[in-house]
Amino acid sequence: MDSCELPQTKTRLQKVAQAAPRFLPFLSWWPKVTGRTFKADLWAGLTGAVIVLPQGVAFAAIAGLPPQYGLYAAMVPVIIAALFGSSLHLVSGPTTAISLVILANVGHFAEPGSAEYIRMVLTLTFLAGVFQLGLGIARMGAVVNFVSHSVVTGFTAGAAILIATSQLGGFFGLAMPRGVHPVASWTHLALRLPDMNPYVAAVGAGTMLAALVIRRVNPRLPAMLLSMLAASLACLALGWADKGVTLMGALPDTLPPLSYPVPGFNEVRQLVPGALAIAMLGLAEAVSIARAVAVRSQQMIDNSQEFIGQGLANVLGSFFSAYASSGSFTRTGLNFESGAKTPLAAVFSALILAAIVLLVAPLTAYLPLAAMSGVILLVAVNLVDHHGIRHILRTDRSEAGVLLVTFLATLFVQMEFAIFCGVILSLLMYLKRTSHPSFVVLAPDPDNLRRPLVNVERKPVKECPQLKILRLDGSIFFGAVTHISEELHRIMDDFPEQCHILIVGSGINFIDASGCHMLFNEALNLKLSGRDMFFCSLKTEVQEVLKRGMCLKRLGGEHIFESEGVAIAQMVPRLDPERCACCWTRVFRECERMPGGEHYLPPKAGV
Repeated sequence: MDSCELPQTKTRLQKVAQAAPRFLPFLSWWPKVTGRTFKADLWAGLTGAVIVLPQGVAFAAIAGLPPQYGLYAAMVPVIIAALFGSSLHLVSGPTTAISLVILANVGHFAEPGSAEYIRMVLTLTFLAGVFQLGLGIARMGAVVNFVSHSVVTGFTAGAAILIATSQLGGFFGLAMPRGVHPVASWTHLALRLPDMNPYVAAVGAGTMLAALVIRRVNPRLPAMLLSMLAASLACLALGWADKGVTLMGALPDTLPPLSYPVPGFNEVRQLVPGALAIAMLGLAEAVSIARAVAVRSQQMIDNSQEFIGQGLANVLGSFFSAYASSGSFTRTGLNFESGAKTPLAAVFSALILAAIVLLVAPLTAYLPLAAMSGVILLVAVNLVDHHGIRHILRTDRSEAGVLLVTFLATLFVQMEFAIFCGVILSLLMYLKRTSHPSFVVLAPDPDNLRRPLVNVERKPVKECPQLKILRLDGSIFFGAVTHISEELHRIMDDFPEQCHILIVGSGINFIDASGCHMLFNEALNLKLSGRDMFFCSLKTEVQEVLKRGMCLKRLGGEHIFESEGVAIAQMVPRLDPERCACCWTRVFRECERMPGGEHYLPPKAGV
């Protein structure tokens, strides 16, 4: 190889190395894997694998599928989502909401549990993954940035209560109604609490207590896994299985079979609406959960990369008999609380689950369901961000309102609707703030020799009787022009003696055609009423739009100034000299050169 080609080759390799993590996200966190993180991830993965066993079976039943398909959905998709997502702690897999949507969509076309039904569910999963993958490649994840921290906090708190409510029956050994509001579940529990099985409640409470004690003694130990193991041994030794303590039971020992979910034309027509709904629901759940955990772990989330990870998980998972998956609040919270450090924990959970299904499926028969209920209740309690809630309630009433609405929607409507409700509220708040830019009244500071302009509301200084200086904080676009025009008219009506207006444009980020038209009309109206409008400190991008819109030419170059100092220096000589001669305010340094300025003495303090 020619010596001249070596630097070019090295440069190309460097560019490839820099771009690789974008296409293979696991390359960004793989160097952080150490012996310590490997051990922590292994324990967290083991705990997650044990937890997902009964959950997968239950979710498959909700979706109208044989029980093993719930376990299949917790294997291949979990690995793909962990390797190609951006979150360090998000764990994907089957969820309640998606399972319900699948049954509602596919149940119209085939008998639940039949071979045709399973095939259509896998096809639906494939289509949903294609939608998700397309949105991720198009970098549409920025839409989720409009979901405020208040939405995530309220959603997390509501989901935590829903998770806890779903475990109350298993914790106390009571049959709880399904598909009802939490209030109905709480009422049912209060009425049936005297009929609870004390042995079941003892197992659940003992598991929670053991986990708390182990965590207090040594936080590095897998407290949740050890507490469930202790509960299983205690229940077996005491013979409480004969006293009503329900055990999980043995699971089928088969790995996911290969499938071919590619749809035909008729299936696409039938399943696309449901696939789109599942895709949006899955993305909303996954990103919301990832962001909720990222707030606690101080991690930055790439929403578009999460879209790609979820899309690949569903597309590839559908070829391994896995139905639609998304982020799981329970398993993600458990993963974080168990001490997971990298996405290897999710990979381990899937591999260990496969190993359990193959090797030790009969041993899962001895795990009390009440023990898992106790662990999940502990996870639910830890999901509530008490400090964040108090901070939002103290800081901002509007954000507190968003938090409350999202929390109540999560609790009493549907979880997916709560997420969409949060998105809509965040967008409305954003539109309200951007469409209501504020005017700040400025005046020179007499206590500073350079006379910088200061906010008169923060520091009560005198204004020039003839010149009104305003700073516009916000962009001038079609949604804000009416508000800006009304504010200008209000200010001018309140101060009719100030015949000149100087707008400081340092806070204007952009302007559109509607903004150009409004500014010209306002300047023209002021001109017709014997007043004038000037601008200074406009950003280059704003000036370019004004130039293309012919607004600069119409206003005239003498109305646009480079900076505040230049604007004041050019405008003071244009003021009415008769009013300046008898003016005792003299707020500008240039006023001393105006008629009568040589005899001007500033008033003494307190006069």
